[in-house]
Amino acid sequence: MKLSELKAGDRAEVTSVAAEPAVRRRLMDLGLVRGAKLKVLRFAPLGDPIEVNCNGMLLTMRRNEAEGITVHILAGDEGHPHGWPGFRRRHRFGKRA
Repeated sequence: MKLSELKAGDRAEVTSVAAEPAVRRRLMDLGLVRGAKLKVLRFAPLGDPIEVNCNGMLLTMRRNEAEGITVHILAGDEGHPHGWPGFRRRHRFGKRA
């Protein structure tokens, strides 16, 4: 299955990255290598670009770049040994106005 076919909230593991050499190298430098766990966060209103959380890093990529990334969907908390790490919540200190 391709990364571009996933829905927001889906978790997956990268199985291969196929793109033109410069784009492939850049994606791999950003951490999208075989075995990397990721979570699809959201899509832009027209479906392009896609925001992905990969190893704690937020990546935004175009749909045509995501079509070159083959993934395997993970069920439950299979992607992380201690469950999927949630996002840090912003805390306000002091009184709210």
